[in-house]
Amino acid sequence: MHIHFVVHESFEAPGAYETWVETRAYTASYSRVYAAEPLPQTVDAIDLLVVLGGPQSPTTTRQECPHFDSAAEQALIVQCADAGKAVVGVCLGAQLIGAALGAPSEPSPEKEIGNFPIALTAAGKANPKFAHFGDTLVTGHWHSDMPGLTPAATVMASSEACPRQIIAYRDLVYGFQCHMEFTPEAVELLIAASEAELATLSAHRFVQQPAALRANSYAAMNQKLFAFLDRLMLEYSN
Repeated sequence: MHIHFVVHESFEAPGAYETWVETRAYTASYSRVYAAEPLPQTVDAIDLLVVLGGPQSPTTTRQECPHFDSAAEQALIVQCADAGKAVVGVCLGAQLIGAALGAPSEPSPEKEIGNFPIALTAAGKANPKFAHFGDTLVTGHWHSDMPGLTPAATVMASSEACPRQIIAYRDLVYGFQCHMEFTPEAVELLIAASEAELATLSAHRFVQQPAALRANSYAAMNQKLFAFLDRLMLEYSN
């Protein structure tokens, strides 16, 4: 299997997704758009497209962020989805999937930064790719917005702070507002990029400060993510 990552910022790392690629002996390629690396010209070699997070939104313009081309990324998502490729979006990536399929992102009811539980919906519990999650699962979060819902979209999981944590857009296309890929190293990069902002958010119910973020455990959510990805790629290969 060949996995292609779209990486928006140096501090928004693939984290545990790279561990999964390495342990399954898959291959990977990257569009590090912050370093001016191009998006793929063709999707033929891609089996799974992973679009990561970032501080941008799907409506961010080239004037506001010259290295981020929302329209081009949305076109790539549609191209992959229409070609029957698997697509996973994380945070901004999930919002880009929604926008690409016709549903603009929206503000989340609450800002979430840190580890907080998500709860599977009835649809999530019935989906074999999420059966191993259990009724609830603690996952990472770092967001203020949430993906839009197309008429065909189904919410797989929600949280107290955000009703759209995992969304099935198509059989092989999923948006994760939550960050199940967080590792201590990935979180440290985010803290370094956001420490001044975090200090201003202490009054928010669902925002953890750096000491708590560093104390969180991410291994269990990583293993749940790996099992989801394995089941996704099994469905893709069939």
